Amino acid sequence: MNRNIVITGGAGFIGSHLCELLVKEDNIYSIDNYSSGSEENHINGVTYIRGDTENISELISIKPDLVFHLGEFSRVEQSFDNIDLIIKSNIRGTIAVLEFCRKFNCKLVYAGSSTKFADNGEGKNQSPYSWSKSSNTELVVNYGSWFNLPYAITYFYNAYGPREIKTGKYATLIAIFSENYKNNKPLTIVRPGTQRRNFTHVSDIVSGLELVGRKGYGDGFGIGNHISFSVQEVAEMFGDNIEYLPPRRGNRLSGEVVTDKTIELGWKPSIYLTDYINDLKKRHKGDL
Repeated sequence: MNRNIVITGGAGFIGSHLCELLVKEDNIYSIDNYSSGSEENHINGVTYIRGDTENISELISIKPDLVFHLGEFSRVEQSFDNIDLIIKSNIRGTIAVLEFCRKFNCKLVYAGSSTKFADNGEGKNQSPYSWSKSSNTELVVNYGSWFNLPYAITYFYNAYGPREIKTGKYATLIAIFSENYKNNKPLTIVRPGTQRRNFTHVSDIVSGLELVGRKGYGDGFGIGNHISFSVQEVAEMFGDNIEYLPPRRGNRLSGEVVTDKTIELGWKPSIYLTDYINDLKKRHKGDL
């Protein structure tokens, strides 16, 4: 029997790939307010509901078997100027999702943030975004204890790949570098450039999510490629047309990769950043 699965943020970058993977066998319902998601990311067969997660109980009437909660405000630097949005989306919205899951006693897979582990654990308070995500992981664990709610908490590491946001304040690093490279513009690096990231292809992210949804329970399911690169090293993969920008608040320097529990379920990355960039450069040269 097909499951009823709700995905918050289903029209977003990662959410759309998760919809695409799961709709092959299950009934998928996406709730998204389209603040960063797009109708261009819609997948055939998915039921799309426009609205905020804090209204999830009013917007979705079906009984879910599983909920993936990806639909939160998810930018570190911009969060300093969006405290109200952090409270609305990441606090009130997540409480509403927890209550929705509690109502139906269905499993919740919560997308935490790997910033929680950054800079020897200090990253969880380095920005309003990081604080909200770290606090929410504690709340999810407490709901599990208080109300016997089944849950699993995942942590993504710098997702990249098709459907990345390429322009504007929500654009991601690999997408920015890719677009600038294609348009012969400088690759902009926020100083110092030595900050390291574990870039993980979106298909590996969602395969890990699907696996945790089926088999994972509890906290600590990191989904990240074990190979890290500095931002400077990534820019140099594209070329030497580099321009430096001033440092920004909340920009962590390093982060611990916590993937042991996910690997124990049978997950492993299959796509690597160096191959992805080399393929991108080859395709671009073929278009010239």
